[in-house]
Amino acid sequence: MTSLNLKRRLKAVVLVAFCVLAGSAQAESVRELANFAGVRDNQLVGYGLVVGLDSTGDQTTQAPFTSQSLTNMLSQLGVSVPPGTNLQLRNVAAVMVTADLPPFARPGQRLDIVVSSIANARSLRGGTLLMTPLKGADGDTYAIAQGNMLVGGAGAQAGGSSVQINQQAAGRIPNGALVEREVPLNLGANGGLLELQLNTPDFGTAQLMVNAINSEFGQSVAYARNGGVIALDGPMDANLRVNFMARVENVQLTPMDAPARVVLNSRTGSVVMNSAVTLRQAAVAHGNLSIVIDSQFGVSQPAPLGQGETVVVPNADIDINQREAFLQIVEGAQLNEVVNALNALGATPQDLMSILEALKASGSLRAELEVI
Repeated sequence: MTSLNLKRRLKAVVLVAFCVLAGSAQAESVRELANFAGVRDNQLVGYGLVVGLDSTGDQTTQAPFTSQSLTNMLSQLGVSVPPGTNLQLRNVAAVMVTADLPPFARPGQRLDIVVSSIANARSLRGGTLLMTPLKGADGDTYAIAQGNMLVGGAGAQAGGSSVQINQQAAGRIPNGALVEREVPLNLGANGGLLELQLNTPDFGTAQLMVNAINSEFGQSVAYARNGGVIALDGPMDANLRVNFMARVENVQLTPMDAPARVVLNSRTGSVVMNSAVTLRQAAVAHGNLSIVIDSQFGVSQPAPLGQGETVVVPNADIDINQREAFLQIVEGAQLNEVVNALNALGATPQDLMSILEALKASGSLRAELEVI
């Protein structure tokens, strides 16, 4: 074999290897694209009291429910507070406690919780959360929270001046809740049938996922119900079902490209577009129109010994300015060309929103506009 032929073969091998690596770099696993139905977190919430604050708690005159809650808690502990007692509490704060109960959580496991003030407490720093039941949407208690607060903020005040770093009205308690009840979850109860729910429904991606799963198992175990749900024929045995689900999650496939979309944030002026956005040739003229109104007030003073009155006379000066604009051609078949064409207009993000809407209406912008 000649050296020329050897070089050609090596180039061919390198090219094939590059193509394989490029294709596999775009592949994603099923676990990144979909989730099994029923395997999800459950939100918990509860109402409690934080004690041990350094005179930074609720002002009970403005938050009477804090003293009310403390009175009820003390009565359960055998302490009676005489009716009509005006409790002046400075070291107690009413809070809401939230947590996420992960799937398959069993009694005895620990959860992280977030504690947030609901009244006028200045800071929860150094406080201790008392035993707080955490309930689900059905009203049942699934966890009990208690522990010392961890607040990242800090503050100080003296002589009418104050300084504060970060938020002090909320904090976290790592492992601050103890699971008391598990959420019933019976996967495969319907004859071993499982469901995969796509994070972003797409008919093309659903079909590709069905083909990839069936190819992995060598038989038809998956079929698409619609663009967002895939049914799986799983085994009846629990251990085999876990192995089956783990194998499904590790299946690799290359999903369909997302449709061309431009997202406009009207509150911040942000404009985001994906790589599928293209521009057909169009001519755009962009000019700024500004109106400036300058009001000044003068005083009209009557002559001495006159019978007139001193009055304030407004004087308004209105100026209208318009920047010259010329038609510019915008066009782009790739994202970088689209960005360069829009940047050439010299428009601000707020003006760019109007330009994109006009381009969409004219048919030049090949993308879906979404305002958030």
